[in-house]
Amino acid sequence: MTQQASLVEYGARRVIITITAIFCALLEIVDTTIVNVALNDMKGNLGATVSEVGWVVTAYAIGNVIIIPMTSWLAQQFGRRNYFAVSIVIFTVSSFLCGNASVLWELVLFRFIQGVGGGALLVTSQTIITESYPPEKRGMAQAIYGLGVIIGPTLGPPLGGYIIDHASWPNIFYINIPIGIIATLLTLQFVRSPKYAEKKAANEIDWWGIGFLAAAVGSLQYVLERGQEDDWFNDSTITILTVTSVLSFFFFIWRELVYKNPIVELRVLKNGNLRIGTILSFIMGFGLYGSTFILPLYTQGLMGWTATQSGLLMLPAALMTAFMMPLIGKMLERGIPQPYLIAVGMISFFIYSFWGYKIITPDTGKPDFFWMLIVRGVGLGFLFIPITAMSLSSLKGVQIGQGAAFTGMMRQLGGSFGIALITTFVSRRNQLHRNDLVSYLDTNNPTVMNRIHAMQANFMQKGMDAQTALKSAYQALEGAITKQQTVLSYMDVFLYLGVLFLVFVPIVLLVKSNKQQGKLDASAMH
Repeated sequence: MTQQASLVEYGARRVIITITAIFCALLEIVDTTIVNVALNDMKGNLGATVSEVGWVVTAYAIGNVIIIPMTSWLAQQFGRRNYFAVSIVIFTVSSFLCGNASVLWELVLFRFIQGVGGGALLVTSQTIITESYPPEKRGMAQAIYGLGVIIGPTLGPPLGGYIIDHASWPNIFYINIPIGIIATLLTLQFVRSPKYAEKKAANEIDWWGIGFLAAAVGSLQYVLERGQEDDWFNDSTITILTVTSVLSFFFFIWRELVYKNPIVELRVLKNGNLRIGTILSFIMGFGLYGSTFILPLYTQGLMGWTATQSGLLMLPAALMTAFMMPLIGKMLERGIPQPYLIAVGMISFFIYSFWGYKIITPDTGKPDFFWMLIVRGVGLGFLFIPITAMSLSSLKGVQIGQGAAFTGMMRQLGGSFGIALITTFVSRRNQLHRNDLVSYLDTNNPTVMNRIHAMQANFMQKGMDAQTALKSAYQALEGAITKQQTVLSYMDVFLYLGVLFLVFVPIVLLVKSNKQQGKLDASAMH
């Protein structure tokens, strides 16, 4: 009996293992998106700026990015069941600590720890489900897992919105606790570990590789987040951490290529399709997480929507992606080249972004977003499975797992880059648009003065004296400028995101498609 066959489960035991693994995957995915609609409340409650509150999302992504490449190695070191159970415990305990955080940077630290725990949940739960089914039923296993992956991002924003409107933001973390406790107990009782080769002694573990990877990603993320506020390289901390990040990446790559037991196997990147796939996964993460981050800030901060309204806005698009997934799977099975499908996805995402650029105003209504977000849902459907299929289509054996880890890591890394760069970009464009708008407000201009006097008269009709009314008129004008500059900045975000996806269309079409794509090992899909 082979190792994989020995892990196949039947009857009620397989059902319990499947439900446990899906719940763990859902915990991880829901927590990636649920905080987006709570950012506005956190910002006010914790006294943070837009750029600072972005760290709540980014810290989680950094924890994910650092741990995802190590999951296979850690499972071998400690046994898959033990590693999976400990990850759930870390995730659950840090969820409790996140809810109890009283200052922003405390919350950011606990979100990072939560991300470290969550990184294992998605990758390992998929492997557990796949290996619990016999080969002839692996397709069904992946369909079940895929539905979980799609439901997660769909549930996050509306669930987060409902909690924010009817309770308070700490409760978005507390809901993880009962699920985490049940999942831990079920994992220890039912999940089995494969028999791995002898684990490495402490002196054989790639501690330097782990350290270099954490230093490189952490330093880079700090530079991206804080650079704008700290005046980039005029600040000594930014300069030091930029150098630290560059040197850490250099030594990490060198270490992994020369060490006999690397924590991350970089040689698998010799495969051309995987190299292109990791880049596309990065771009997809950039667009996916970036646009998910900016929309709630726009609808709640500028348009005064409730968190629930903001969350429900994303629901039709997510359901459209779920609807598209099986259809695109069928297209791949019928031999339609992956690059063609990815190109359609890129073009769809460009249309969505350009549509957003055209319709966003201070008064855009909810119906205006519907078809634009449906197009986004179609685009993500055409990107998600084909990018993974293309990345892994020419890999074999253990390389498939290594390749899947790279695409997962790059998708998360793209998301954290996207959030960091978008917050910096919005801050810069705000200042640029403000200077441009203020230049038109010349007090010697009769049109401007007529507008101010009309506003003053309006306030005087409400019972204010002339001086107070004039002051209120100037404040109202200031508010209008702030609102307009923010709208213009968000328009720019949509435009540049769209152009980024459009630029990659011809590059994707030059990639050679693998004819065996339909026979790709289902366990590699993620």
